[in-house]
Amino acid sequence: MIKNILRGLAAVAIAATSLVALPAPAQAADTARLGVAVGMLPVAVEDRTGYERPMFKHWNAGANPSDGCNTRAEVLISEAVAAPAVGARCSLTGGEWTSYYDEKLVTAAGSLDIDHMVPLAEAWDSGADEWTAARREAYANDQGAAASLVAVTAASNRSKADQDPAEWLPPAASALCRYTSEWVATKLRWSLAVDETELDRLFHLAAGCTDSVVTWEVAR
Repeated sequence: MIKNILRGLAAVAIAATSLVALPAPAQAADTARLGVAVGMLPVAVEDRTGYERPMFKHWNAGANPSDGCNTRAEVLISEAVAAPAVGARCSLTGGEWTSYYDEKLVTAAGSLDIDHMVPLAEAWDSGADEWTAARREAYANDQGAAASLVAVTAASNRSKADQDPAEWLPPAASALCRYTSEWVATKLRWSLAVDETELDRLFHLAAGCTDSVVTWEVAR
C-alpha cells in the first residue's frame, strides 16, 4: 500500500516537472473575411505632426544578425522566385523576383525596393507616433509577417510613396485583392488606425474581393 502511494506521488511530481518545462504555446493567428477584418480596424483622425523618416530605424541587422545580411537583403533572399547567389558582405547576384504590384519579373536585386506595406509616414499618422523608438524599429524591419515588407519594382514603390489605398492602388488588376488584404492585415497586426476616407475605400474594395481572407498575428 505504502509503495503504491509513493509511486503515485512520484508520478505526480514527474508530471508537474514536465508541465513546468513545457514552452509557452505559440500565439494563434486570427483570421477573418476581408470585409469583416476591415470592420475591426480602429478609426481615428490622422496627424503627421512631428514625423521624420529617421524615427523608424531601418535597415537593421535583420532577423538573423549572424548571416551578415541586413533586413533588405534578407527580404530579397526570402522572396526570390529563383534564389540569388549570396557573396561576401551579403552581395546578391543573379536571382529572380516577381513584383506583384505591376506583374513584372525582375532579375536584378538593385532594381527592387523593399516596400513597407503600410508606409512609415502612414504608420506614424495612424498611431506609431506614440510608440517607443524600439517599437518603430521593429515595425520598420518586421519579418514576422510576410505582408509587412514586399520586394517590388522601384517604380511602383515610388509611385505609391506614403499613400494609403484611398490615394493609391497597385496598377495590376490581379494585385488588388491581395494588396487590400495585406494592407488590412498589417494595420491589424500593429494596431494601427484608419481614417474615414481610407475606411470607406477599404470597404468598397472588400465588396469586390468576396473570397479574400485576412490572417494576422498581433505584433508584440
